[in-house]
Amino acid sequence: MSTHTQTLSATVGRVTPCAPVLADSRRAHRRLTWLTRFALLLGFILLHASFCLRASGQTYSIDWHKIAGGGGTSTGGTYSVSGTIGQHDASTPLTGGPYSLTGGFWAIISAVQTPGLPNLTITHSGNNVIVSWPNTGSYILQQNPNVANPAGWITSAYPITLASGINSITLISPTGNLFFRLHQ
Repeated sequence: MSTHTQTLSATVGRVTPCAPVLADSRRAHRRLTWLTRFALLLGFILLHASFCLRASGQTYSIDWHKIAGGGGTSTGGTYSVSGTIGQHDASTPLTGGPYSLTGGFWAIISAVQTPGLPNLTITHSGNNVIVSWPNTGSYILQQNPNVANPAGWITSAYPITLASGINSITLISPTGNLFFRLHQ
């Protein structure tokens, strides 16, 4: 009988230490659950805050804007010119450092190159546009406000200036679209 008691007490002795372990594991589980909830909450706050943060480092801004109607595409032969549907309102230029943005309706001054003839070059100087080409023969400068209209080409009435072997015309503050080509 005493052997049986010893076995029983040894068994009870083995089971008894497990009761506090179960209580500790419940506390650990509660602590883990609390840490998990805290981590999820902190992650949500950081994720939400990342969408609300403003990008920094840029020094450019457009404080006022307007979407204006208009735009489209003009095509002729292998050339295509696309307009815009949103542009800054007509006003004085917006400037900042070496950059400038002038709003309003864009004038397109473009060259239509004729194969076998000298290339036209278009540059600007302030609000003026200069169309130039090498003086290598007798060519007629033609202009057309709509490149899609082949019958719209007429001889340009702008006075031609010759300097250092280069012919040129100057358009002062041009408005609207105007295409130029050389014709022989």
